[in-house]
Amino acid sequence: MLNDSIQHAVQSLQQGGVIAYPTEAVWGVGCDPFNAEAMQRLLNIKARHPNKGVILIAADFSQVQDLIAPLNPEQQQRLADTWPGPNTWLVPPSERVPALVKGQHPLVAIRVTAHPLVQALCQAFGGPIISTSANPAGEPPALSEADIARYFPDQLDYVLSGELGGLAQPSTIRNLLTGDVIRP
Repeated sequence: MLNDSIQHAVQSLQQGGVIAYPTEAVWGVGCDPFNAEAMQRLLNIKARHPNKGVILIAADFSQVQDLIAPLNPEQQQRLADTWPGPNTWLVPPSERVPALVKGQHPLVAIRVTAHPLVQALCQAFGGPIISTSANPAGEPPALSEADIARYFPDQLDYVLSGELGGLAQPSTIRNLLTGDVIRP
């Protein structure tokens, strides 16, 4: 049985809302990646340029498998070795990935989280959600619900209370095709 807070968060996502939730290291804001109005609203709330793209976060690989173009066995193994966990990979997207998710980039950023609350959220939602740091452009990421309230007074549809995952910095971002580390 889902707890009430996750049910409320899922309902907000299903209704096109933008929510905040704790991730491995910082608070994130998210929405349904397939709802263009919600995506645009999230970008407006953050004052984030649409060309930048955003991360998709999921409970398990099955939730993002059809969003990734076919991979070779070595690439598949690289993902399997680091997921779930604080590893975001830039991967070749399938045609299903919305333009606002990719931004101007040829690859899409995807993470399968190990954060129990976010896993439960994505499981209950039935798919991946957007995960971008909860802060207006140029400000440090939110580390508490107080930061969320200060940054986004009355702009979010729901705040899913919970604890951060205990990491000192946001997930590592790597390019699956080259192995290059984009963000350590």
